[in-house]
Amino acid sequence: MAIDQESEMTDTEIDDFLGRHETGVLSLARTDDPYAIPISYGYDDGEREFYMRLVSTPESEKRAFLESSPAARLVIYDEQESAYRSVIATGTLENIPPAELTPGQIAQYGDAKRPLFEIWAQGKAELDIELYRLEPDSLSGRRTEIDREV
Repeated sequence: MAIDQESEMTDTEIDDFLGRHETGVLSLARTDDPYAIPISYGYDDGEREFYMRLVSTPESEKRAFLESSPAARLVIYDEQESAYRSVIATGTLENIPPAELTPGQIAQYGDAKRPLFEIWAQGKAELDIELYRLEPDSLSGRRTEIDREV
C-alpha cells in the first residue's frame, strides 16, 4: 500500500462529511495528562459547531477532566474503498445549562445519537448528564487516496 494522493478538504466537503457522520473520538488534555473517549455528536454546519451529551459520575476520570476546562480535540474519520478521510476540530468545550438552550441547539443535541437503551453500572440518579458545545478554534479535513495495487 502506498499513498497515491493526499489533499485538504474544502469547507463544503468538511461540512458534508461531518453531517453524514455521528461519532468520533474526543480527546481532552490538561498539562501532560491525556484522556480520550468515543462520543456521539450533532453538528451545526451553519455555525460550524459540535454538540454532545457527556455522561459521567461525580468521581469519574471524565468528570475530573471536564471540570478542568481542558483543551479538546475531536477526530472524526472513515475509510471507504481506497480513500481515508478525517476531520479534526480543536478548541475548548463549553458546558451549556439546559435552561439556556435555544430551539436550534436542542435540535443539534437531538442529532447526537444515543442508543435506545443504556446500561450503566451506577444507578441513573448517580449519573451526571451534561450538554457541551465545541466551537472549534480550528477545523481541518484531509483526504488520502491509497494505491492498494502497489
